[in-house]
Amino acid sequence: MPERSNPIETATDVNVVHIIDDDERIRSALLELFGSSGIPAEAFVDTADFDERGDPEAVGCLLLDVKLPGMSGIEYQRKLSDAGFELPIVFMTGDGDVPTSVTAMKAGAVDFLLKPFEVDDLLCAVAAAMEEGKKQRDMALRRKHARQCAASLTPRERQVMKLVTEGLMNKQAAYELGISEIMVKLHRASAMKKMQARTFSDLVRKSELLQ
Repeated sequence: MPERSNPIETATDVNVVHIIDDDERIRSALLELFGSSGIPAEAFVDTADFDERGDPEAVGCLLLDVKLPGMSGIEYQRKLSDAGFELPIVFMTGDGDVPTSVTAMKAGAVDFLLKPFEVDDLLCAVAAAMEEGKKQRDMALRRKHARQCAASLTPRERQVMKLVTEGLMNKQAAYELGISEIMVKLHRASAMKKMQARTFSDLVRKSELLQ
């Protein structure tokens, strides 16, 4: 089982800090810190350990050391991104390597902390990562719901929704599709109902989630 700061079960709505650092003293210190702050945390020796026992789709964030045995933190960030995982990352490093930090931040890291770091800086970085993770989860849920709704659309409803949400007026969409304006209105109304859009603006936002 992973090292834990608290003997809790990680539920889908519980934010957990996933620590990856090969230094046992640092892992223990971080687990103690997060435990005393009421923040659930788990610790892993390296990226292979996290691959085996962790969950890249978990809720929370990754507190990742840059220099690790085997795959480096930067390489692991790229691996997770290529696999489609969006667990927010806060990097830790004992070296003030500016190019590395720039690379990490450009690739989507939330923060880059230089060891030894201040406790407040660490907690602020983790809080920011947790908030970023929440935004990503909310967006993923909205996108999933939009796709589920869109699955019920007929091909014509999809065509009409695409044209009108791109800014075409009903009569322009009718001309593009070679159908009457009345039919465009009917398909538009049906699409709004199936997409569970209360307003046209809502339909536009939901159609954007399908892109």
